[in-house]
Amino acid sequence: MGMQVPGFLGRIGLAQVMRRWSAVLAAPETVSAKGLREMRGQMRRLRDDLDRMAACAQSELLARADGAEDGIARPVQCDWSYRPEPWVRMMHPRGRVEVASPTRLPGGVTLFHDAARPDLTLRQEPVPGSDAGARFGLVMEVYRFDGSFLSLVEDFPAEALVGLTRNHFVTVSLNVDMEEPLEIYARLNVQHGPNTEQIVRQFALDGKRAVVEFDLAYTTINEKRLEKMWLDLIFEGPSMNRIALWDMNMIRAPRADM
Repeated sequence: MGMQVPGFLGRIGLAQVMRRWSAVLAAPETVSAKGLREMRGQMRRLRDDLDRMAACAQSELLARADGAEDGIARPVQCDWSYRPEPWVRMMHPRGRVEVASPTRLPGGVTLFHDAARPDLTLRQEPVPGSDAGARFGLVMEVYRFDGSFLSLVEDFPAEALVGLTRNHFVTVSLNVDMEEPLEIYARLNVQHGPNTEQIVRQFALDGKRAVVEFDLAYTTINEKRLEKMWLDLIFEGPSMNRIALWDMNMIRAPRADM
Protein backbone atom coordinates (compact mmCIF):
# COMPACT_ATOMS: atom_id res chain seq x y z
CA MET A 1 0.00 0.00 0.00
CA GLY A 2 1.39 3.39 -0.96
CA MET A 3 1.89 6.26 1.46
CA GLN A 4 -1.14 8.50 1.64
CA VAL A 5 -0.75 12.30 1.66
CA PRO A 6 -3.45 13.89 3.86
CA GLY A 7 -5.63 16.92 3.21
CA PHE A 8 -5.90 18.86 0.00
CA LEU A 9 -2.56 17.49 -1.16
CA GLY A 10 -4.02 14.00 -1.15
CA ARG A 11 -7.06 15.11 -3.07
CA ILE A 12 -5.36 16.86 -5.98
CA GLY A 13 -1.91 15.27 -5.94
CA LEU A 14 1.48 16.48 -4.79
CA ALA A 15 2.91 16.93 -8.30
CA GLN A 16 -0.07 19.04 -9.35
CA VAL A 17 0.29 21.21 -6.24
CA MET A 18 3.97 21.82 -6.94
CA ARG A 19 3.20 22.83 -10.53
CA ARG A 20 0.50 25.19 -9.30
CA TRP A 21 2.79 26.81 -6.73
CA SER A 22 5.58 27.19 -9.30
CA ALA A 23 3.21 28.91 -11.70
CA VAL A 24 1.94 31.26 -9.00
CA LEU A 25 5.41 32.22 -7.78
CA ALA A 26 6.50 32.95 -11.34
CA ALA A 27 4.15 35.95 -11.15
CA PRO A 28 3.34 36.48 -7.43
CA GLU A 29 2.09 40.03 -8.03
CA THR A 30 -1.02 38.58 -9.65
CA VAL A 31 -2.09 36.86 -6.39
CA SER A 32 -3.83 38.56 -3.48
CA ALA A 33 -2.12 38.86 -0.11
CA LYS A 34 -4.73 36.48 1.34
CA GLY A 35 -3.97 33.91 -1.36
CA LEU A 36 -0.23 34.16 -0.73
CA ARG A 37 -0.72 33.71 3.02
CA GLU A 38 -2.86 30.61 2.43
CA MET A 39 -0.27 29.16 0.07
CA ARG A 40 2.53 29.88 2.54
CA GLY A 41 0.57 28.08 5.26
CA GLN A 42 0.07 25.07 2.99
CA MET A 43 3.80 25.01 2.23
CA ARG A 44 4.72 25.08 5.92
CA ARG A 45 2.32 22.25 6.74
CA LEU A 46 3.72 20.21 3.87
CA ARG A 47 7.28 20.85 5.04
CA ASP A 48 6.40 19.67 8.55
CA ASP A 49 4.76 16.52 7.16
CA LEU A 50 7.75 15.79 4.93
CA ASP A 51 10.20 16.33 7.81
CA ARG A 52 8.29 13.88 9.99
CA MET A 53 8.12 11.27 7.22
CA ALA A 54 11.82 11.69 6.39
CA ALA A 55 12.72 11.24 10.08
CA CYS A 56 10.60 8.09 10.25
CA ALA A 57 12.18 6.65 7.09
CA GLN A 58 15.71 7.46 8.30
CA SER A 59 15.10 5.89 11.69
CA GLU A 60 13.68 2.73 10.12
CA LEU A 61 16.66 2.42 7.77
CA LEU A 62 19.05 2.75 10.71
CA ALA A 63 17.11 0.11 12.64
CA ARG A 64 17.37 -2.29 9.70
CA ALA A 65 21.11 -1.81 9.14
CA ASP A 66 22.74 -5.18 8.50
CA GLY A 67 24.71 -6.47 11.46
CA ALA A 68 23.70 -3.57 13.68
CA GLU A 69 24.22 -4.20 17.41
CA ASP A 70 22.49 -2.17 20.07
CA GLY A 71 25.59 -1.92 22.29
CA ILE A 72 23.71 -2.59 25.54
CA ALA A 73 25.81 -4.57 28.04
CA ARG A 74 23.56 -7.34 29.35
CA PRO A 75 24.45 -9.87 32.03
CA VAL A 76 23.57 -13.47 31.27
CA GLN A 77 20.47 -13.34 33.47
CA CYS A 78 19.12 -10.09 31.94
CA ASP A 79 15.39 -10.38 31.25
CA TRP A 80 14.61 -6.85 30.00
CA SER A 81 16.53 -4.00 28.38
CA TYR A 82 15.58 -0.67 26.87
CA ARG A 83 17.01 2.40 25.16
CA PRO A 84 14.56 5.37 25.02
CA GLU A 85 13.47 6.73 21.65
CA PRO A 86 15.50 9.99 21.59
CA TRP A 87 18.65 7.84 21.43
CA VAL A 88 17.22 5.58 18.72
CA ARG A 89 14.90 7.52 16.42
CA MET A 90 15.22 10.91 14.78
CA MET A 91 13.13 13.56 16.53
CA HIS A 92 11.09 16.32 14.94
CA PRO A 93 11.88 19.07 15.61
CA ARG A 94 15.53 18.22 16.19
CA GLY A 95 16.22 21.25 18.41
CA ARG A 96 14.59 23.68 20.83
CA VAL A 97 15.69 26.98 22.36
CA GLU A 98 14.59 28.58 25.64
CA VAL A 99 13.19 25.20 26.55
CA ALA A 100 10.04 25.44 28.67
CA SER A 101 9.07 23.05 31.46
CA PRO A 102 7.73 20.50 30.90
CA THR A 103 8.99 19.74 27.39
CA ARG A 104 7.94 16.30 26.16
CA LEU A 105 10.19 14.31 23.85
CA PRO A 106 9.43 11.01 22.09
CA GLY A 107 9.34 7.75 24.00
CA GLY A 108 8.11 9.03 27.36
CA VAL A 109 11.06 11.39 28.00
CA THR A 110 10.25 14.79 29.52
CA LEU A 111 12.54 17.69 30.48
CA PHE A 112 11.68 19.54 33.69
CA HIS A 113 13.18 22.61 35.39
CA ASP A 114 12.05 25.49 37.59
CA ALA A 115 14.01 28.30 35.93
CA ALA A 116 12.13 31.57 35.49
CA ARG A 117 14.22 32.31 32.41
CA PRO A 118 15.16 29.01 30.75
CA ASP A 119 18.37 30.13 29.04
CA LEU A 120 19.08 26.68 27.65
CA THR A 121 18.90 24.80 24.37
CA LEU A 122 18.20 21.17 23.65
CA ARG A 123 18.91 19.38 20.40
CA GLN A 124 19.33 15.89 19.03
CA GLU A 125 22.59 15.12 17.22
CA PRO A 126 23.96 11.96 15.56
CA VAL A 127 26.37 10.11 17.82
CA PRO A 128 29.89 10.83 16.51
CA GLY A 129 31.70 7.78 15.17
CA SER A 130 29.20 5.25 16.48
CA ASP A 131 29.09 1.81 14.86
CA ALA A 132 26.96 0.20 17.56
CA GLY A 133 24.69 1.46 20.28
CA ALA A 134 22.76 4.72 20.33
CA ARG A 135 22.22 6.40 16.98
CA PHE A 136 21.53 9.86 18.38
CA GLY A 137 22.33 11.86 21.50
CA LEU A 138 20.69 14.69 23.41
CA VAL A 139 22.83 17.81 23.78
CA MET A 140 21.89 20.48 26.31
CA GLU A 141 23.65 23.83 26.39
CA VAL A 142 22.87 25.66 29.62
CA TYR A 143 23.78 29.29 30.07
CA ARG A 144 22.65 31.43 33.01
CA PHE A 145 20.34 29.17 34.95
CA ASP A 146 18.30 30.67 37.79
CA GLY A 147 16.46 27.46 38.71
CA SER A 148 17.11 24.97 41.48
CA PHE A 149 16.86 21.81 39.35
CA LEU A 150 17.14 20.47 35.81
CA SER A 151 16.04 16.92 35.09
CA LEU A 152 15.09 14.45 32.39
CA VAL A 153 12.31 12.05 33.33
CA GLU A 154 11.90 8.73 31.54
CA ASP A 155 8.68 6.77 31.92
CA PHE A 156 9.53 3.08 31.71
CA PRO A 157 7.37 1.13 29.25
CA ALA A 158 4.78 -1.25 30.69
CA GLU A 159 6.97 -4.24 29.78
CA ALA A 160 9.48 -3.21 32.46
CA LEU A 161 6.91 -4.07 35.17
CA VAL A 162 5.94 -7.49 33.84
CA GLY A 163 7.39 -10.07 36.23
CA LEU A 164 9.26 -7.44 38.26
CA THR A 165 10.08 -8.61 41.79
CA ARG A 166 12.15 -7.53 44.76
CA ASN A 167 14.73 -10.06 43.55
CA HIS A 168 15.59 -7.78 40.61
CA PHE A 169 18.10 -5.04 40.21
CA VAL A 170 17.81 -2.22 37.64
CA THR A 171 20.92 -0.71 36.07
CA VAL A 172 21.03 2.61 34.20
CA SER A 173 24.03 3.41 31.98
CA LEU A 174 25.02 6.72 30.43
CA ASN A 175 27.59 7.87 27.92
CA VAL A 176 27.99 11.54 28.82
CA ASP A 177 30.32 14.33 27.77
CA MET A 178 30.47 17.61 29.74
CA GLU A 179 32.43 20.83 29.33
CA GLU A 180 32.58 21.26 33.12
CA PRO A 181 32.29 18.53 35.77
CA LEU A 182 28.93 18.21 37.49
CA GLU A 183 27.15 15.66 39.60
CA ILE A 184 24.37 13.56 38.06
CA TYR A 185 21.84 11.70 40.19
CA ALA A 186 19.23 9.11 39.32
CA ARG A 187 16.03 8.57 41.25
CA LEU A 188 14.08 5.40 40.51
CA ASN A 189 10.37 5.66 41.30
CA VAL A 190 8.14 2.58 41.55
CA GLN A 191 4.44 3.15 42.10
CA HIS A 192 2.65 0.24 43.74
CA GLY A 193 -0.95 0.86 44.69
CA PRO A 194 -1.24 4.19 46.58
CA ASN A 195 2.47 4.18 47.47
CA THR A 196 5.60 5.15 45.57
CA GLU A 197 9.02 3.75 46.42
CA GLN A 198 11.95 6.07 45.64
CA ILE A 199 15.64 5.17 45.49
CA VAL A 200 18.30 7.83 44.83
CA ARG A 201 21.79 7.05 43.58
CA GLN A 202 24.65 9.19 42.30
CA PHE A 203 26.21 8.13 39.01
CA ALA A 204 29.74 6.83 39.26
CA LEU A 205 31.68 8.45 36.41
CA ASP A 206 34.49 6.56 34.68
CA GLY A 207 35.59 8.87 31.89
CA LYS A 208 32.47 9.33 29.80
CA ARG A 209 30.75 6.23 31.17
CA ALA A 210 28.40 6.51 34.12
CA VAL A 211 26.42 3.75 35.83
CA VAL A 212 23.97 3.41 38.71
CA GLU A 213 22.39 0.25 40.08
CA PHE A 214 19.17 -0.08 42.06
CA ASP A 215 18.72 -3.22 44.13
CA LEU A 216 15.00 -3.74 44.72
CA ALA A 217 15.71 -6.15 47.58
CA TYR A 218 16.05 -3.12 49.84
CA THR A 219 12.61 -1.76 48.95
CA THR A 220 9.14 -2.50 50.25
CA ILE A 221 7.38 -2.64 46.87
CA ASN A 222 4.22 -4.72 46.64
CA GLU A 223 4.93 -6.95 43.64
CA LYS A 224 1.21 -7.62 43.12
CA ARG A 225 0.24 -3.95 42.84
CA LEU A 226 2.86 -2.53 40.49
CA GLU A 227 1.42 0.31 38.40
CA LYS A 228 4.20 2.53 37.07
CA MET A 229 7.96 3.00 37.09
CA TRP A 230 9.94 6.06 36.04
CA LEU A 231 13.44 7.50 36.33
CA ASP A 232 14.48 11.05 37.20
CA LEU A 233 17.87 12.02 35.78
CA ILE A 234 18.94 15.06 37.84
CA PHE A 235 21.76 17.45 36.90
CA GLU A 236 23.27 19.30 39.87
CA GLY A 237 24.42 22.88 39.09
CA PRO A 238 24.13 22.79 35.28
CA SER A 239 24.73 26.53 34.70
CA MET A 240 27.26 27.50 31.99
CA ASN A 241 27.80 23.97 30.77
CA ARG A 242 27.35 21.80 27.70
CA ILE A 243 26.02 18.35 28.54
CA ALA A 244 25.96 15.75 25.76
CA LEU A 245 24.12 12.54 26.61
CA TRP A 246 25.35 10.25 23.84
CA ASP A 247 23.54 7.25 25.28
CA MET A 248 21.12 6.21 27.98
CA ASN A 249 19.96 2.65 28.42
CA MET A 250 18.65 0.47 31.21
CA ILE A 251 18.52 -3.22 31.96
CA ARG A 252 16.69 -5.41 34.46
CA ALA A 253 17.99 -8.70 35.82
CA PRO A 254 17.33 -10.99 38.76
CA ARG A 255 20.12 -11.44 41.26
CA ALA A 256 22.03 -14.67 40.78
CA ASP A 257 21.04 -17.45 43.16
CA MET A 258 23.56 -17.92 45.93
